[in-house]
Amino acid sequence: MAKFLAELLGCTLPSKGASPMFESKSHSRVGLKSSTKQKTTIFSALASEKSLSDCKKESMPQTPPFSAMFDSSGYNRNLYQSAEDSCGGLYYHDNNLLSGSLEALIQHLVPNVDYYPDRTYIFTFLLSSRLFMHPYELMAKVCHLCVEHQQLSDPDSDKNQMRKIAPKILQLLTEWTETFPYDFRDERMMRNLKDLAHRIASGEETYRKNVQQMMQCLIRKLATLSQYEEVLAKISSTSTDRLTVLKTKPQSIQRDIITICNDPYTLAQQLTHIELERLNYIGPEEFVQAFVQKDPLDNDKSCYSERKKTRNLEAYVEWFNRLSYLVATEICMPVKKKHRARMIEYFIDVARECFNIGNFNSLMAIISGMNMSPVSRLKKTWAKVKTAKFDILEHQMDPSSNFYNYRTALRGAAQRSLTAHSSREKIVIPFFSLLIKDIYFLNEGCANRLPNGHVNFEKFWELAKQVSEFMTWKQVECPFERDRKILQYLLTVPVFSEDALYLASYESEGPENHIEKDRWKSLRSTLLGRV
Repeated sequence: MAKFLAELLGCTLPSKGASPMFESKSHSRVGLKSSTKQKTTIFSALASEKSLSDCKKESMPQTPPFSAMFDSSGYNRNLYQSAEDSCGGLYYHDNNLLSGSLEALIQHLVPNVDYYPDRTYIFTFLLSSRLFMHPYELMAKVCHLCVEHQQLSDPDSDKNQMRKIAPKILQLLTEWTETFPYDFRDERMMRNLKDLAHRIASGEETYRKNVQQMMQCLIRKLATLSQYEEVLAKISSTSTDRLTVLKTKPQSIQRDIITICNDPYTLAQQLTHIELERLNYIGPEEFVQAFVQKDPLDNDKSCYSERKKTRNLEAYVEWFNRLSYLVATEICMPVKKKHRARMIEYFIDVARECFNIGNFNSLMAIISGMNMSPVSRLKKTWAKVKTAKFDILEHQMDPSSNFYNYRTALRGAAQRSLTAHSSREKIVIPFFSLLIKDIYFLNEGCANRLPNGHVNFEKFWELAKQVSEFMTWKQVECPFERDRKILQYLLTVPVFSEDALYLASYESEGPENHIEKDRWKSLRSTLLGRV
């Protein structure tokens, strides 16, 4: 995990001659101050400011889409403050919740007869609480509060009160299972959930049906995740180096990407399929768990190792690297210069179509692959390429000024998504590594706890705001028709390793200096078994 984060957080758009995602550039790193002040989200400019209501809410809240959850200040102001909250360990300023003790925040999460927490608060606390305690520990506390304080354990309790509180507790559990379903892969979580759900279901037939529906939905989600992870493992286990294939199969009968798909727009569509599918499996909690550290007020030194469950996030980053290496492989593999030039121009067109779709992650991976040293050194090949379109794309993804051009384009795509009349216009796939960096520096730029020991909830509003925007983007259904042949090629075709890329590059256009000649000889000896 440490190596993964080091590689990820050092990434930026490589200059020509760099490997994808592993080149550090000081001017592209987000400073601590800018990371906490600069707004990378776009819903802030559009959501209306809402005044805080001081009254308690009797009715169940509406469940808005993620895009409507946060306003320009970083959180939804429609958080109602009760008299008990104001003196119960929660600190407000101008009616905005800024901090509180962990116990008071847990109490604020649990509904009662007269109160149900706003969905914004539920999402923010469930997301950030794992920095301080295991989800199963939080679930145990929630269950205890529900059972003891709401008298769910008393069969003779007021049925009228039960009718008021049971739907609210069920709603909270539904929110949790729908938004953070991966928490319930833990058997301890599932036991507590089933216990509390059973108490609710013992009331009325309607509750039993709702509980059954919630559990079935959760089980389906977890089963789908398991199937997805099996597919990823299978793809990983069958991957081989492209050079191994070339040794056993003449290049004259090797397929390339253009023979599989000669239309750049179609390939961009299929890349978008892969991006959206992999994005969809990333849980919001993975953004927090990737950077979780020891809570200074927690004496349990061993529990944090269990929290770093970021497999889907890591798999998505691995996909970026694979696509970069695939692009470089397809360019370096052809023997003839004109074929290499044609391949470069093809990927430039694919990248442009990705930009038009709103698929910035594939766009960056393609640019990254074309900027790798084995590709950028092919000067004779590049001399035959019309690079005007490529120069425009590089300008759009220029890392200077903290990726200002890209962030402007991202805001434009997000604005289009908000007013979209078709699913095609809803697509926003951010440059993922930069999103991770933004969240990382937001996390590093502010303390989790204040000097008085309170949880710094103002920080977590902003964290939840960024993650909730990602949640909106990842839920978009891909509108393009799937092409299984193209998808299979993109996901499974062998690619060159970095050494094999250099060897192929030297074989295409010979070494230019003694250092390159020595490396060429070494690579031929090592990889091909000859000098």
